[in-house]
Amino acid sequence: MYLFTSESVSAGHPDKCADIIADSIVDRLLQRDPKSKVATETFLSGNHIIIGGEVKTTAATSDAFYKDIAREALHKIGYPESEGFERGETLYPDETDLHIYISEQSPDISIGVEKEDEEIGAGDQGIMFGYATSERDDYMPTALAYAREIRDVLYTYALEHPETFGVDLKTQVTIDYGTKENFDHCRPEKITQIVVAIPHNKDIPLQQVETLVKALIIDKVKFKEGHFDEAHVLFYINNTGRFVRHSPIADSGLTGRKVVCDTYGGYAPIGGGSQSSKDYSKVDRSALYAARWIAKHIVAAGLAEKALVQLAYVIAEPKPLSVTVDTQHTALSQFSDEVLSEKIASAFPLTPKWITGKFGLDRPSEDHFLYADVAAKGQVGYKEYPWEQLDALEWFEALNKA
Repeated sequence: MYLFTSESVSAGHPDKCADIIADSIVDRLLQRDPKSKVATETFLSGNHIIIGGEVKTTAATSDAFYKDIAREALHKIGYPESEGFERGETLYPDETDLHIYISEQSPDISIGVEKEDEEIGAGDQGIMFGYATSERDDYMPTALAYAREIRDVLYTYALEHPETFGVDLKTQVTIDYGTKENFDHCRPEKITQIVVAIPHNKDIPLQQVETLVKALIIDKVKFKEGHFDEAHVLFYINNTGRFVRHSPIADSGLTGRKVVCDTYGGYAPIGGGSQSSKDYSKVDRSALYAARWIAKHIVAAGLAEKALVQLAYVIAEPKPLSVTVDTQHTALSQFSDEVLSEKIASAFPLTPKWITGKFGLDRPSEDHFLYADVAAKGQVGYKEYPWEQLDALEWFEALNKA
């Protein structure tokens, strides 16, 4: 056996509530002023919500503006599940006590970010990683993908049946690759363990919860043939025996604490900062999208079985300091990783302005994408995201033919 495990959390998890509130603020401000600079953090504990940070915008704002965004976001997530849970067991958004501590962004940052030629300097220094693997058609690692799919099935059921389940849930999947060689070359074999924590109405016994959760997973999740055998999968469902009190009432939430769930589930390194709460000038967000776009193209073009891409920036400079490709000894082309890195760095500007324009990061909308929805689902791995489009595949495939 050679096992690897990844976890995922739903939109109702307290940390995700924080991310979604913060990114709902980003959405609203960019919709009113596409040049807004935003970096706000959110902390939830009990009935208290603190929103603090820095904003520069021409949009009209007030404490009431931010409070309305926060409460609307929590209602959209699914709180309160009043049919199945009493006060003290879940969060009631309209009864929360909100504290707003938002100041104007430092002009010292603006000096470097806002260039005379409309170029955008990086909003901070830092390193960002993109990753892709040939394990699946979406080029995402298997354990994380299944953890997300199970999460989505259970979260959808919870939204539709608030008398039974709450929306604050976590999932975890362990994959057996058989051997380290199989792991290195993207060949998962089977699921060995599934872990679920899902809040339930206190009148529903654990055995009934287990039966329903297993049935939903078996009936609704589209497992690849051979990956799931019910007789040989070990389930851990609400392993303490009871999970009634949930939401920020039971566990505090903070922006930026779920970056592994948001990206590659531990299969790849993470950078120096989270994506949620930040506008596109912050390369923690924009460069992560660009790095994923590059890595996905490398694998989709048949240049390697997997690819890890690192981008590094310094504040006030538009272009990255370094572009590094690591195919982790799975290269299928004639190019070394060094040469591939150089060719990509030469072909694509990878400045915040270029990344923003390519993916439309300054215009979140229902028709394009919303940062709050990205925060809820995951920063990468969904085909509808602009940075998941294989729109430069011909260029990458040409490298293989050169």
